[in-house]
Order: sequence, then C-alpha cells, then structure tokens
Amino acid sequence: MDIALEFQPVTAERWQDFEQLFGRQGAFCGCWCVALRLPHAIRTRMSADERKGFIKDRIAAGPPPGILGYCEGAPTAWVQVGPRYDVPQFNSPRTVSRPLAEGEAEDASVWALSCLFLLPRLRGHGLSHRLLGAAIDYARAGRARFLDACPIDHAKQSKSATLCIGSTAIFDLAGFETVARRKDGRPLMRLDLSQ
Repeated sequence: MDIALEFQPVTAERWQDFEQLFGRQGAFCGCWCVALRLPHAIRTRMSADERKGFIKDRIAAGPPPGILGYCEGAPTAWVQVGPRYDVPQFNSPRTVSRPLAEGEAEDASVWALSCLFLLPRLRGHGLSHRLLGAAIDYARAGRARFLDACPIDHAKQSKSATLCIGSTAIFDLAGFETVARRKDGRPLMRLDLSQ
C-alpha cells in the first residue's frame, strides 16, 4: 500500500487537526501527549479534558512541540519532537531516558523524540519509518545537534500501543546509536545531527 504523508509543525492554527487526530479519547487513554510534560502525581489527578486543555495551551504558546502528518489532507499522525527541556519527565533522574551528561536537559540543541502516534487503520504499513524521517528533518531544521529517543526493543505485534515510544528497529535503520542501556529492552538512543 502506497500512502503519501505530508508533515507540518503543530501550531495554534492546526489545533483542530490535532484534536481530530487524537479523537474523543485523547489518543492513548486520554493522555493527550502530556505524559512526559507533567509529573505523574499531577497528571493522574487531571481529567482528560484538563490534559487536553494543557496541551492546547502548550501548542498555542509555541514553539511547535511536534509535527502532524497528513494523508490526503486529513490529520493521520503525530510525532512529539523538540528540545529535551520541553518534556521535563523525559529528563527525570529516575527514568531510562535521562540525559547522558549534565546540562543536556537545558541545552536547546539536544532534542528528544518522545512519542509517535498513527491512526490505527494505518498501522502495520511501515509508516513509522516515515514519521521518524520527518522528525529527523524537523530536528535538523531546528538546529538540533543531537536527537535522543528511548524506544522499546520488542513488542508482541506491530500495532501494539506500547509502540507510541517507537521500536528500536526503526531507530537502528535511521542511524541512531545506543548510548545507554539503563533497563533491559529500553535503550537510550541518539542520532548525531552535527555531522
């Protein structure tokens, strides 16, 4: 199946597209892609509508916290990608995704790709590679020096919900290298964009 995708940064003008893509359920169980933006204790006390409001405000404030993928003009995919400091929980000292070196969490040139979302009907067609490629292009255009991700080594099936963090295989193929392995099955991977 040949599926054409086009990507655009998510801006306030594209909020309705983001909202349409995430649907009434807010993508993964009402997450609204705030899991790495807010501490667990705060996030879990919020309703799905409050999480939706939080990400709406974040998108309106700019700069874009990621890119939307479109197929035939309709929103079909989302990649949360931007500077590490924009996803504070990705940097928590207790997480497998914590920075390699001191200061990287505040360094505007060290980016993180922390979520991939694709409409269920399009999963299983190899489109994750294209989402990742678009994220790399976006990071490069944003003058990122490094792009970090913390994917999962294995999933029972290609349509698994856990793949919102991506599969190690697609990052391997894109040239990412494992730079830390703090938990079995969850490597911290990095692409050097300065070369």
